[in-house]
Formats: sequence, structure tokens, C-alpha cells
Amino acid sequence: MEVVRENSAMLSNFEVYSLLTDIQAGRGQNKPNKQQQQLATITYETIKYLETKPCKNQTQENITEFMKELEPYSLTRAEKLQILNLCPTTAVEIQLIVEESEERLTEEQIYGLLEIIAKYNPTEGEQEEDTSGEIEPMNE
Repeated sequence: MEVVRENSAMLSNFEVYSLLTDIQAGRGQNKPNKQQQQLATITYETIKYLETKPCKNQTQENITEFMKELEPYSLTRAEKLQILNLCPTTAVEIQLIVEESEERLTEEQIYGLLEIIAKYNPTEGEQEEDTSGEIEPMNE
């Protein structure tokens, strides 16, 4: 990942995570040297923090599709970014992110947003189910 223009746009957690993991691995950007020990510590701590967030499981392709699905909702770029970064799971969280949500979104739209978010950012439990390949028998 390459930074095209510094200070020109907001970055998603996914972009920051990708950039920092590239730096840490010595790809693209220079790995911090001895004089930059504080930068190395900040990089390490930030990566550890972001590994606990949804961005760890996101891909550029999923983000592109996710943003396309958000287009009908007339959200600002900042609101879309916050939704991408935070992956809210309740209507209240959506209302806290979207300014004047009561006037701008119907209840159906809010639940539609939650469905889109769940589709592209499954919870840990759903990811484990998806990757296991096993079907749990239903208790009758």
C-alpha cells in the first residue's frame, strides 16, 4: 500500500493496519531504525490494537463492495468511514454515528444498514462457523 498524498484524506482502520504491517515487515516503507525506537513502539502498539478490530478481517474488495452498498443511504464520507471502522451492531450505535439520523434515516434503513454491516463484517462466532465447514445438528 502506498500513501499517494499525505494529509489529503481520512484513512480507514484497514488502510492504517495495512500500512503499519507493511512497515513492520519492511515492505514498501523503511522499517524503523535504532533512532526511531519510539516509532517502532507506536507501530507495534497500534498494530496490536487494530488486530482486535474488524479491520483485521477486512479486504480491499470487501470494503469496495461495502461502500457500494452504502451509496443509497446518503451518508457523508466521514459517516461511511466511521461505520466501516466501528462496524456498529445496534440501531443506537448507528444513530450515534449518523448526524441527525432521526431525520435522515427511517427505521427500515437503519436495520438495512445493520444487515449490510453484518454481511461484510461477521462477528467472531460467525467467522468460526463459516470456516469450520461443519454443520451443527439441530436438537429436536
